[in-house]
Amino acid sequence: MKRALITGITGQDGSYLAELLLEKGYEVHGIVRRVAIEDPEHRLWRILDIKDRLHLHAASLESLPSIYRVFRMVEPDECYHLAAQSFVTYSFEDEFSTLNANINGTHHVLAALHDCTPGCRFYFAASSEMFGKVTEVPQTERTPFHPRSAYGISKVAGFHLTRNYREAYGIRASCGILYNHESPRRGYEFVTRKISSHAAMIKLGLAKEVRLGNLDARRDWGHAREYVRAMWMMLQQGEPEDYVIATGEEHSVRDFAEAAFSHLGLDYRNHVVVDPQLRRPAEVELLLGDASRAKQKLGWFCQVKFQELVQEMVEADLRFLTDSRSKSG
Repeated sequence: MKRALITGITGQDGSYLAELLLEKGYEVHGIVRRVAIEDPEHRLWRILDIKDRLHLHAASLESLPSIYRVFRMVEPDECYHLAAQSFVTYSFEDEFSTLNANINGTHHVLAALHDCTPGCRFYFAASSEMFGKVTEVPQTERTPFHPRSAYGISKVAGFHLTRNYREAYGIRASCGILYNHESPRRGYEFVTRKISSHAAMIKLGLAKEVRLGNLDARRDWGHAREYVRAMWMMLQQGEPEDYVIATGEEHSVRDFAEAAFSHLGLDYRNHVVVDPQLRRPAEVELLLGDASRAKQKLGWFCQVKFQELVQEMVEADLRFLTDSRSKSG
């Protein structure tokens, strides 16, 4: 039985990946903060249904000794490094903690893997935010990076760290340059979940408006459940490579709002308030990926279309709010 170790197992991607690996017969281990183990209802809500089938280890990516301890204990065959401070807006507010946590955390995991389990295959969750101010559309694995946030900068550093461990030490490491991927498990701070949850609240009379920043920013949005499948496929290849994972279609934040509200019979223009204070100091206007390499070499492709994704998120929020109201009532 293969053993997999996931950092960020409590997040959106980590929870879907854990489910996928369990389905494939893996023994699945995850690194979590001790506070999460002590407060599972709030901190582990995405993995509560499978928690009894997981092996969770209390450790901090900021502590190299604790990461070494987990690697020595687990001896994983595959490691998926997903944990990061990933909310771009927050990275503008606290650049130091974002850079420190994301870069050092990646370095600690790579160092522990190299010293304790050098045969372990490694996946690094890179990001389309690395492209930032794009020089070409669509972007491929060869497109130059021009990050526009501390988060993007930290991911570029993690990408180069991963590639350096692959080239210098022979670690079987791959980077997935994933474009925006969403689901009902997305955090409420992200614009897509902010829109879907507020649309549901407005439909139920629990809110009147939602405040958004740049409605014209355009992104390549896919479903997280399909993107974690690409992560696994990367580590099954004979030779490690880096891959862009994207749908190849782009939509604006305005498009997302229109799709979410219209699904509930509402007009987004009656409820969306543009708030200039929510705009980024350095905007990324357009990200659109070319996943040709992933399609050709991995056989990966996406099936969930934009409208389906938006509707799934809205319906999930509507069910959650309706159930919560009936229980409290």
